Amino acid sequence: MLENEPSGHIDPRALKVWFLNGILEGFVLLLFPISYLMIEEFFWNLPVIWGWIGIAGVTIYTIWRSVVAPQLRMQFWRYEIQEDEIYIQHGIFVIKRTLIPMIRVQHVDTEYGPVMRYFGLATLRISTAATDHHIPALSKEKASELMGEIASLARVSDEDV
Repeated sequence: MLENEPSGHIDPRALKVWFLNGILEGFVLLLFPISYLMIEEFFWNLPVIWGWIGIAGVTIYTIWRSVVAPQLRMQFWRYEIQEDEIYIQHGIFVIKRTLIPMIRVQHVDTEYGPVMRYFGLATLRISTAATDHHIPALSKEKASELMGEIASLARVSDEDV
């Protein structure tokens, strides 16, 4: 089975959420080099170049985090719910494939913050005794549907033992 990619994709609205989160994170990080530039002359008389290098670094990071990485994440995030297992694949540079046996699933949750809620998205969290796994940026309807499906299949698997 590992030779085939899972068939499920995350919602395309995830690009907007990740873009907005990346921009917000960039603005917060930008406060540090700007603060450095504002106070360095008054207190330490340090080289101004470090502040400008910080601004350039934060700008590059923000472009990566808000534009490039979301496109790549969208391309590589996959999932598939099967009768006996949940198959999750993700990663940009290192592709990680995870098979979660239904018999190991203890509970399934959905979560969403204010930005995800605004765009109608949710993250599906799957908990086993040892770890937690997640499938990000599903429509709320799809997340609820998968939550019910996994709960039902996990219950059936539990009864088979």
